[in-house]
Amino acid sequence: MLAERYINDNLTTCLLQQENYKPFPTIEDRNQWNQLPSNLRSYWIGKGVSKLHYSWPTITATQYMDYSRTGNRVDYDTASWNRREVLAHLVIAECIENQGRFLIDIINGIWCICEETFWGIPAHSYMMRRQDSLPDVSDQIIELFSAETAALLAWTHYLLKTKLDEISAMVCERIYLEVNRRILEPYLQRNDFWWMGLNQENMLNNWNSWCNSNCLQAFILLENDPNRREAAVIKAMRSLDQYIYKLHADGGCEEGPKYWMYAGGTIFDCLELLYCASEGIINVYHEPQIRQIGRYIYKAYIDDSYFVNFADSPAQVHIPAELTYRYGRRIGDARLSELGAKVQRMKREEATCLEFSPMFRLLPALFNYAEVEQYSGESPYIRDAWLDGIHLMVAREQEDSPNGLFLAAKGGHNGESHNHNDIGHFIVYCNGSPMIIDPGLLTYTSKTFFSERYTLWAMQSGYHNLPIINGTQQQDGRQFRAKDVDYRLENEAASLSMNIAGAYPDSAGIRSWVRTISFNRELSPYIEINDQFLVNQVTDDIIQILITPYPPKVQGNGSLILQDDHHNRVEIQYDSSRYASSIEKTSLEDKIMRDMWGDALYRIKLTIIKPVAQGECIIRISHLL
Repeated sequence: MLAERYINDNLTTCLLQQENYKPFPTIEDRNQWNQLPSNLRSYWIGKGVSKLHYSWPTITATQYMDYSRTGNRVDYDTASWNRREVLAHLVIAECIENQGRFLIDIINGIWCICEETFWGIPAHSYMMRRQDSLPDVSDQIIELFSAETAALLAWTHYLLKTKLDEISAMVCERIYLEVNRRILEPYLQRNDFWWMGLNQENMLNNWNSWCNSNCLQAFILLENDPNRREAAVIKAMRSLDQYIYKLHADGGCEEGPKYWMYAGGTIFDCLELLYCASEGIINVYHEPQIRQIGRYIYKAYIDDSYFVNFADSPAQVHIPAELTYRYGRRIGDARLSELGAKVQRMKREEATCLEFSPMFRLLPALFNYAEVEQYSGESPYIRDAWLDGIHLMVAREQEDSPNGLFLAAKGGHNGESHNHNDIGHFIVYCNGSPMIIDPGLLTYTSKTFFSERYTLWAMQSGYHNLPIINGTQQQDGRQFRAKDVDYRLENEAASLSMNIAGAYPDSAGIRSWVRTISFNRELSPYIEINDQFLVNQVTDDIIQILITPYPPKVQGNGSLILQDDHHNRVEIQYDSSRYASSIEKTSLEDKIMRDMWGDALYRIKLTIIKPVAQGECIIRISHLL
């Protein structure tokens, strides 16, 4: 997409030289900084004041070794990320206030980070050639957070160079020295980083665009050698092409909405960097796939901060408001822009405070704040969506409104990036409130991404809204997938049908399991899950699972009631002559889960009563007014 169009003899002339690349005002260019809304100025200066005389946290060798010893990655990661967040906040505060009172703390932050042995995190040290509980300083790998760090320091250099040079020329020289040896040189010299996709890697994910976007920022801002800058741009375009080529044409993010911020969102970051550094010459925003990548996020939108959270995503996601708005403006999509504006209106100044404090998002969030605030576009609440590449169905009761029932369901395969074993899984919301849910993700540990991943309960199909057959859950692997997938949309109904038998191993003894998930928009709308199954031998070991954050109220005669704290209620109906219900309370110990759902989740089990070799299970979910 990029390489075939723009890698040519004209690339050198279309790329701005380092001294001419001025995407945002530096601290000397006071006009735009002084014109920021007063509430935004106060908010960010307040953040800087809260970090005056900051005691930069020590990062020890033993903290790093905790990951290999105990699997804990929280303590080291948090200490590392806190350093970078504080530095970013101090830089913005100084640029807004321009009185010099944050500069010494900024220099201390720069020096602390430059003194670190490794800019990445322990969980990513598997990329090093020598495996040890401590990082190998001679092996400069580029991973997510080493690249993030380089970009942060590059923007600090860009924004504050003259002020820093007045104190000591060594500060900016140190920034270039460290970024060059840790990021710029390895980026140009090595092709073996898996995320680059230059060695026929089978799977690429958010790492590709995320790392490339930060490496590009570092090159475009810091590198004054035009040949090296051009070589980096060429490499980035070739690498990005490999990732985009592997994505589905529907633009869907199989990693979930949380990772859209760092998958589709960082593809957009890359495209913006190339667009601005070439004064608009490198421009692929008209491409259908690029447009669909942006649109995914409102197709996955439920209401408030809730999104369809399949894969490693929490149910509530705080998307970058201004980036979402700007993406919509670039591709001419008023729904996407309105979603970004809606998020900013809900969160106000906090919408500009972003996870990991990426400057290439934070700066436009500041300078476009007033524009986003005043924007009024098309409602982001779409009634129906079908993403045929990742097999995601979305249906709500009415267009342009979060009111009533909402359904999302998926097919796909169990070898997706950030995969959960969840083929045939679905979620149900009512008036924007979660009723039947996907639990989401647990705090990341050493088990999360390697051989022990599926020992974690949140990744298992038994903790998704799926059947357990003969004591057997779904199996991980790309070969375990949905078959005969059929999506249908009519005016009064939307449905997704698939055979999920292939998602289970042979030991489950399933010949066929056709699940049809439908949203019926009749006078009294309802959602129906219809399973038609055939197994190899007669069995009474068939259990349907439904996960909810609320204690179900058993009504008898095949009826359960779920009610949230705002008195939204749904009824779950099933055939009590065939299935018996029971409720299992799952206490939550994990911090991420507790922050999301509270103390517990509830697992509804509908267990078949009489042994069968074939049969059906129909579950109907309706809104109780």
